[in-house]
Amino acid sequence: MASKNFNITDQLLTLNQIHDFIINFPLVKIEPVVKKKADKSFNIIKNIVESDTVVYGVNTGFGKFADVRIRKNQVKDLQRRLVLSHSAGVGDPMPDDVVRLMMLLKIKNLSLGFSGVRYEILELLAQMLNRGVIPVVPQKGSVGASGDLAPLAHMSAVMIGEGEAFFLDGDKRLRLPGKKALNKAGLKPIVLEAKEGLALLNGTQAMQAYGLKTLCRTMNLLRSADIISAMSLEALMGTLTPFDARIQEVRRHPGQMTVAANIRRILNESPMVASHRYSNHRVQDAYCLRCIPQVHGAVRDGVEHVKDVFEREMNGVTDNPLVFTDNGDVLSGGNFHGEPLAVAADYLAILLSELAGISERRIEHMLDPAVSEMAGFLTEDGGLNSGFMIAHVTAAALVSENKVLAHPASVDSIPTSANKEDHVSMGLFATRKALEILTNVEHVLAIELICACQALDLRMPIEPSLATKEVLHKVREKIAHWKEDRFMQTDIEKALHIICNKEVINAVEKVVGPVL
Repeated sequence: MASKNFNITDQLLTLNQIHDFIINFPLVKIEPVVKKKADKSFNIIKNIVESDTVVYGVNTGFGKFADVRIRKNQVKDLQRRLVLSHSAGVGDPMPDDVVRLMMLLKIKNLSLGFSGVRYEILELLAQMLNRGVIPVVPQKGSVGASGDLAPLAHMSAVMIGEGEAFFLDGDKRLRLPGKKALNKAGLKPIVLEAKEGLALLNGTQAMQAYGLKTLCRTMNLLRSADIISAMSLEALMGTLTPFDARIQEVRRHPGQMTVAANIRRILNESPMVASHRYSNHRVQDAYCLRCIPQVHGAVRDGVEHVKDVFEREMNGVTDNPLVFTDNGDVLSGGNFHGEPLAVAADYLAILLSELAGISERRIEHMLDPAVSEMAGFLTEDGGLNSGFMIAHVTAAALVSENKVLAHPASVDSIPTSANKEDHVSMGLFATRKALEILTNVEHVLAIELICACQALDLRMPIEPSLATKEVLHKVREKIAHWKEDRFMQTDIEKALHIICNKEVINAVEKVVGPVL
C-alpha cells in the first residue's frame, strides 16, 4: 500500500481525490478538527440518553417501530441488533474498490459532525482501510431509502466483530469471519453506543461509491472517445467542415464546442483529410461522423451535471436524525433518500449508452465496403478470413444490452417497512447498472479503436495526422495489423487496456498538447 496520506479534513472532497484513492491506496488520516466536531456531536447524544429524552433512533425502535420506547440499559444492544438484522444483502460481493470507497465516504459523512458518533468509529473505519480489512458486502438488497441500509449494515457488522471480511495481506486475499479479519489486522471490534449503528447504516455511501467509480472512468472515456472517433472519421475519409468552430458557437452548447475543437486539433494538417477535400462525394457524411460534436458534446454536458450531483452528495450529510451542535437540536428528516443520485445515475446510464450507440455506427461504416470503399470487414482476403465481422456483432450486442440497462431505475418504487418507507429511490441499482453500461461502452470503443487502426493501415500510403499516427503506433506496439484471422478477444482486451490506461490520450497529447 502507498505511504501517501488521504487526509479527512473539513475541506470538500473532489472527484480527482476520489480517483486517486481508488488507484493509489493512500493511507487514510483523520485530522484533529474532525475529532473536535465528533466529540461535540457525541456529547449531545450522550446527554439525551442520560436525561431519558425521547429521540428517534437513540432510544426508540426503527421504521414502523419508531413509536416503541427503548429503556436506557438497552440502547447499546439496540444498535447491535440493528446492524445484525439489517445485514440482509444477497448476491455476489461488491468489488473491493467499491467497498473501500464506501468506507471512505462514510468516514467523510460522519466527519462533518452531524451524526452524534464517537471519533473512535471514524478511526476504526480508517484503520480497517489502512490495514486491508474489506468487509464482504453483497451487491443486492438496497432500495435506496433509508439510504443503503443492507450494504452499510454488512460493512458495520465487521466493525462489531460479525459478518465477513476480505483481509488483504500482501498478495494474499483471505475471506475470514469479521472478528478474525480484525484480529489479523491488529484491530478490535467496537461496542456501539447510542445512535452509532443508525448513523453507520443511514446514508447513500454504497450508491455514491458505485456512481463515483463510474464517473472516474467516464472522465477518461470521454476524451478517448473523441480521439477514437477522429481516427474513424479520418479512416472513412470524412470531412472536417461540420467541426468548424462557427457551427458550434451558434448553438452555444459548451460540450459540443469542446468536442469539435478536440477533433480539429487531432486531425490538424492530416494528409488523409486533405486528400479528399475537394471530392464531390464527400460533401456530407453520415450522422455518426458529421454529428460527433453534437452527440459527444451532449454526453459531456450531461456528465458535468451528474458530476456536480455526486460531488455535492459526497460532501453532504445523509444521516438521520441529524445532530446540530449550535443549539443541541436533533432533527429527523429524509437526507438518506437516494433520489438525487438515482436520477443522476439513470441520466449517466443514458448518456453512456449514446456514446456506445454512435460508436457502433462508425464501426459498421468502416466494415461495409459499399460505404467505406475499403475491403469488406477490413480484411483483404475476405471469405477465407472473416476479419472484424463478429467484433462488430459483439459491439452491436453490447449496444442493445445497454438499451435495456438504460431503462431508469428511479421511476420505480416499492413500499417497505409497513408503508412507513413508502417511496424509495432504487438508487443502488441505478448506480450498479450505470457501471455495467460503462464497461460495455469501454468494450465498444475498444472495438472501434482496433477497427479504426486497421482502416488507417488500409488507407496507406496516404498518411493520417501526426496525432492519430501516434495512436496507431501505440496500438501497433501491442496489437498487430490484422493480416489473417486470429483469436479476436485477445485484441479487444488489449485495446481495452490501452484505453483504460489512458495510453490513447497520452499518445495524442504528446503531439497536440492537452485534450480537453
